[in-house]
Amino acid sequence: MPALESTRPWYKDFNVYLEPRIWVIFLFGMMSGFPWVLIGSMLSAWLQESGVSRSEIGLFGMVFVAYSVNALWSPFVDRVKLPVLHRWLGQRRSWLALCLVVLMAATLALSSLNLAEHAFWVAFGALLIAIASATQDIAIDAFRIETFGQHESNLQSAGAAMATAGWWTGYSGLGALPFFLVDGTAWDWQAAYKVMAVVLAVQFLAVICIRESKRYRAELKSFSRWQDWFRTTLYDPIAEFFMRAGWKLAVAILSFIFLFKIGEAFLGRMSIVFYKEVGFTNDDIAIYSKMVTWWVTIVFAIIGSMVNVRLGTMRGLLIGGIAMAASNLMFAWIAVVGPDTNLLLAAVVIDGFTGAWSTVAFVAFISLLCNRAFTATQYALLASLGNLGRTLLSSYSGFVVDWLNGDWSLFFILTAVMVTPGLLLLILLRKALHRIQAPTADNSAEQVSNE
Repeated sequence: MPALESTRPWYKDFNVYLEPRIWVIFLFGMMSGFPWVLIGSMLSAWLQESGVSRSEIGLFGMVFVAYSVNALWSPFVDRVKLPVLHRWLGQRRSWLALCLVVLMAATLALSSLNLAEHAFWVAFGALLIAIASATQDIAIDAFRIETFGQHESNLQSAGAAMATAGWWTGYSGLGALPFFLVDGTAWDWQAAYKVMAVVLAVQFLAVICIRESKRYRAELKSFSRWQDWFRTTLYDPIAEFFMRAGWKLAVAILSFIFLFKIGEAFLGRMSIVFYKEVGFTNDDIAIYSKMVTWWVTIVFAIIGSMVNVRLGTMRGLLIGGIAMAASNLMFAWIAVVGPDTNLLLAAVVIDGFTGAWSTVAFVAFISLLCNRAFTATQYALLASLGNLGRTLLSSYSGFVVDWLNGDWSLFFILTAVMVTPGLLLLILLRKALHRIQAPTADNSAEQVSNE
């Protein structure tokens, strides 16, 4: 079958994007990326303009740890039926609606706070947004995986691409809006947060209108005893993964997931501070860091999914990871040259391309490791480890820059080196990783043929 697929004309691979399910995934990906604007680039710019130090700005990133530990409450999203909302919207959309209400309330709260006088409450509001967003991600990831059958590998890869493209649309496309609003106008960051709350309200309406598919969802049992519920929702998903992989391979896989995105996270956490210290304006950030990155990522996420289908997920991860690390060196170049917008354009194009490619492969890789009976829990567990490196460790990125006495060039060189341990693990484990995924695909094909 793989040999036949590889002989198809390349343009036929794009037919998967005519599937309506793919575009629902794109919309939900956008909803997933948008909250990162509120507590990421937007908050970093607000803090930097208010005179907050690099190290303190980095520590504000601790709120992103919520994305790293959301596996702890993912069983509730998998099985708990929200009163009233479940009957109206279904399992996944009911949780999405609840999270969006919390996101709107917290965003409006931030819009009413003065950073100098209410720093604690700004941090608390950011934490609340992170928790609601991390919970929303659990439902979105489960919705995406359950939208396609395990026999639809081409749609799974395309779904990963559109999830990535959607995430960057929410983070970069919509994320440019507050920078345009604030630069050279009478608007302040609090007013920009009010506009962002309106965007969240539109997303809430979209969730209400979209239909929820149960076609590829595993049937979940109901339990009368607390012990049965605890075992099935907390113990079994983790035990199944370790039993299927074996504890040595399982630990190695988890280590790779933890390490793969650390360098990218260190760069991302300090990028807005770097742009503003080097001398780029808010408009420059909006145009190049947001708008250009948005379109570059969408285009290359789609192309990357097609390349990964033909190369295979493992090879795509390896090549994408090497390219992602190398692209960080472009920012080291900017640190030496200064605020050159042409060089910034080249950097964000290259970084968007390599980031999209590696992310699509990474999302597809994690999705293939999930058992359908524990979709939300297992995906959240695996994704949370990747987020742990992206959030907990990168929160100290400001301290690293200060330790280097503000040597941004050396800082970005270090972020390129950080990807090396993860890539070495991937090279060592690639054969074993093929074995752990192959039975799942074979079993799915056998099931389809029996039906």
